[in-house]
Amino acid sequence: MPAEIENKRIETAVARPAWRKRVATRPKPASAAEFVPSMKRAFRSAGVPEELVWLAEVESTMNPDARSPRGAVGLFQITSATAKSLGLSLSPRDERRDPERSAAAAAKYLRYLHDRFGSWPLALAAYNAGEGRISGLLKKHGATDFDGIAPSLPMETRMYVPRVLETVRLREGVDPDRLPAPGDVAT
Repeated sequence: MPAEIENKRIETAVARPAWRKRVATRPKPASAAEFVPSMKRAFRSAGVPEELVWLAEVESTMNPDARSPRGAVGLFQITSATAKSLGLSLSPRDERRDPERSAAAAAKYLRYLHDRFGSWPLALAAYNAGEGRISGLLKKHGATDFDGIAPSLPMETRMYVPRVLETVRLREGVDPDRLPAPGDVAT
């Protein structure tokens, strides 16, 4: 395939309007009605915009028993190392499977990532690709925003960030670019 065509395919795959169209056709997960209210409370308690609970739809289709090939578990697909750092217990009962505990941990981690990187797109990119990778790319490219490093990110992350943002737009009817910083959220 010629490079020009491949570049166009990549550009389309990562574009927010493309994700807006794709996400708009998907019904809410059946479990959303059960989990979203308590997850929103956890996010508000952490001072994180409650609209970001829809990250769980992208991560796991809101399945608390979801497990990734890399060992991430639960609604928010938290790895064991991240879970431990956020105070979640893995034994005897894996708290990553608990909707309220995992939501509180995910909100705490998102708040930390936003505080570190200064924007929700960068925080989401770090949630997906790792903080070290995002920090290194920002430094390497002298960038200050997601668009400045997006071409150097794995394709999964380049698609993940717009997918989460467009899921928030669809499910909450808000402009995800206007989500407040942590602490600016009414608790």
